[in-house]
Amino acid sequence: MGRRRRGMMSEGLKVELAKDLGFYDTIQEEGWGGIKAKDAGNMVKRAIQLAEQAAAKEQPH
Repeated sequence: MGRRRRGMMSEGLKVELAKDLGFYDTIQEEGWGGIKAKDAGNMVKRAIQLAEQAAAKEQPH
């Protein structure tokens, strides 16, 4: 039996990203399983961008 992987993003972050990307209504109506693969991919890309920006701010110049 395989174990289910725990999500890396907090629920709050996922909700904020969904709102920013314009598909939060779908999540409210259908749950996370109702979003398109493209939307999920865009969410991951945006999360990576945010993480990179945060890391760049922490780097001393």
